[in-house]
Amino acid sequence: MQTAVKDFLPRGSGIVTRRPLILQLIFSKTEYAEFLHCKSKKFTDFDEVRQEIEAETDRVTGTNKGISPVPINLRVYSPHVLNLTLIDLPGITKVPVGDQPQDIEYQIKDMILQFISRESSLILAVTPANMDLANSDALKMAKEVDPQGLRTIGVITKLDLMDEGTDARDVLENKLLPLRRGYIGVVNRSQKDIDGKKDIRAALAAERKFFLSHPAYRHMADRMGTPHLQKLLNQQLTNHIRETLPSLRSKLQSQLLSLEKEVEEYKNFRPDDPTRKTKALLQMVQQFAVDFEKRIEGSGDQVDTLELSGGARINRIFHERFPFELVKMEFDEKDLRREISYAIKNIHGVRTGLFTPDMAFEAIVKKQIIKLKEPSLKCVDLVVSELAMVIKKCAEKLGSYPRLREETERIVTTYIREREGKTKDQILLLIDIELSYINTNHEDFIGFANAQQRSTQANKKRAIPNQVLMHVIRRGWLTINNISIMKGGSKEYWFVLTAESLSWYKDEEEKEKKYMLPLDNLKIRDVEKGFMSNKHVFGIFNTEQRNVYKDLRQIELACDSQEDVDSWKASFLRAGVYPEKDQVENEEGSQENTFSMDPQLERQVETIRNLVDSYVGIINKSIRDLMPKTIMHLMINNTKDFIHSELLAYLYSSADQNSLMEESADQAQRRDDMLRMYHALKEALNIIGDISTSTISTPVPPPVDDTWLQSGSSGHSPTPQRRPASTVLPPGRPPAVRGPMPGPPLIPMPAAGPSSFVAPPIPSRPGPQGAFVANNDPFSAPPLIPSRPARVPPGIPPGVPSRRPPAAPNRPTIIRPAEPSLLD
Repeated sequence: MQTAVKDFLPRGSGIVTRRPLILQLIFSKTEYAEFLHCKSKKFTDFDEVRQEIEAETDRVTGTNKGISPVPINLRVYSPHVLNLTLIDLPGITKVPVGDQPQDIEYQIKDMILQFISRESSLILAVTPANMDLANSDALKMAKEVDPQGLRTIGVITKLDLMDEGTDARDVLENKLLPLRRGYIGVVNRSQKDIDGKKDIRAALAAERKFFLSHPAYRHMADRMGTPHLQKLLNQQLTNHIRETLPSLRSKLQSQLLSLEKEVEEYKNFRPDDPTRKTKALLQMVQQFAVDFEKRIEGSGDQVDTLELSGGARINRIFHERFPFELVKMEFDEKDLRREISYAIKNIHGVRTGLFTPDMAFEAIVKKQIIKLKEPSLKCVDLVVSELAMVIKKCAEKLGSYPRLREETERIVTTYIREREGKTKDQILLLIDIELSYINTNHEDFIGFANAQQRSTQANKKRAIPNQVLMHVIRRGWLTINNISIMKGGSKEYWFVLTAESLSWYKDEEEKEKKYMLPLDNLKIRDVEKGFMSNKHVFGIFNTEQRNVYKDLRQIELACDSQEDVDSWKASFLRAGVYPEKDQVENEEGSQENTFSMDPQLERQVETIRNLVDSYVGIINKSIRDLMPKTIMHLMINNTKDFIHSELLAYLYSSADQNSLMEESADQAQRRDDMLRMYHALKEALNIIGDISTSTISTPVPPPVDDTWLQSGSSGHSPTPQRRPASTVLPPGRPPAVRGPMPGPPLIPMPAAGPSSFVAPPIPSRPGPQGAFVANNDPFSAPPLIPSRPARVPPGIPPGVPSRRPPAAPNRPTIIRPAEPSLLD
């Protein structure tokens, strides 16, 4: 069957290929081409393909010789090709021109190495015959990535352009500069032949005539030329395919196994099936309920090891944040004593009281109990905020159905807000219940008789602190943040906080103590973190303006997160170190200096102070116990029950099933891509099975001495040209350059190219033949043959310009296997 060659690769002088061109040849009953960047358009006119390549190149690189590593992906479907992937790379340019960067040579070399480094690629190292072979960039780069020479085939071009009396016989016989797989000589069409659209078959005939008529090549003419290169490449590709099949099969099988579970639910997928939608809706709601419960109650699967989440954060609110808020109310000792004294005096009125009035105790206690409302309501707000985050996290799995996710979040969040109001009402009711009756007969209440005795015992305990066992409140790592650089800068220490002191050690073994700071007269304050710091900081200072540590009036302690800062603050509060009062409170507190108490009033204030402390401690203990229980019962557990039993009904009542279960575009695309990949992997495995049973491999040639590749850069290397009778080269015209022939780059076609690179495909199901098709099949065997006479005239008189164009930069081509898993 006679068909015309498809000439669609851009041609010209200088650097024409400025972006990698990945050309996939795909066996098909129809003939057309398509680009990945305009996948919906099919090109049947291959002149338009060339124009599109040029336009796409200019779009990224500009029109002034710029380059880019971003490839152009082109697929050619034809009944005359095997499944094969070829990569045409920019030629190696030494001197930048136009918009090219100064390091153009290194950028192009890096680009080429990215492709030829793949073990699944075959490398065609193309060198012109009129160039010193030992200085070939193509052979040098091939040696770097293929030191054993298993993937490299040498190709010698421009044999018809050598000076008269010289030849490349020693090179082609693999004697002068040997390669393991040897060299093959080819003769390409001239640029004039290409411009004149000379018939490829005539070019093949001219190439054959050149080798048969040349005295240096006629004895090996059957091993030269484009047809022989086709046969050799076909056999090497076959060998390479067989060698790479086992690892490729294992990789494809593992990919297929990873997809099977997800694909199982899509195999019989019908988007508009109401049964499927109902089943999916039920599964989604059930999964949402399970996820919500796991995040609240905790679960061993998919544990977050980076931060607290869900129930753990709520637990922290219950047992750290809420107690911290409660303890903060107790730190203003002076204000409390002043209020007690005012209450006692106001109750006595104009009379001088002989006894401590219990009404003062009740008034102060009620005022302290009312203060519990604010931290209690704040605790509810914090829990609601965490529940909202849990709902949002759980709803992420509903992302395939945007409307369902939106409605689920709205319904559950609305229900939580309703429960929030009822929970707050219940908590306020608990506090009002405590206000309604002051139970001074509580078993833990010290009573009036013991209040004075308790005060005395506390004073004795403070007087002899070293005689009692220190209770450790907290241990952990903190960074002292405000040590100057001259003194070592910020350092991290192991801190131990007790009821009497704050100590820090070199490490957690607590053997080398650095310092012990007594807690007397210490307070804490917030400190803004530095501009360049990501740590959260708080400070400790002495209220009497004394140095806290060495020459520092304040030490700044840094933590990794705000949660750690809050936790340490709560620990300091338990140790009796309270936050700094606001300036306004300090000014009000200054009135204390003008207020004096007689000894009897002072004893009464101390007694009521102890009574208030005892009773408020009882109330706090009760509230700390009831708060988590109330929130869990009225809010969290009710929300769980609502999701399990009522969420589905609310979803059905809010919208129809079809709108709820409408897939997002991303999910539909993901499903289609997954199914396409799954079928491509199965097809690839079937193809591999067919290839492994139907191909025949040939043994690898024995190694050769190719050390010349390593020493060739020294400047003294053998020349590839050979003169039969004399070693002195006669004068002659400068070697001319011919442009490569048009057509698909199955065989490298550089004008002065140092490298071409070949990579074997994994063909899809073989066509009529397992090798490259015969000469009349242009796509499987594009020949490269000149139409000019076999020999070149002796020379051109001086001053007469050459009619041939200047040499084009080296242009490499890679041939590699078509990968079925990537075709779609």
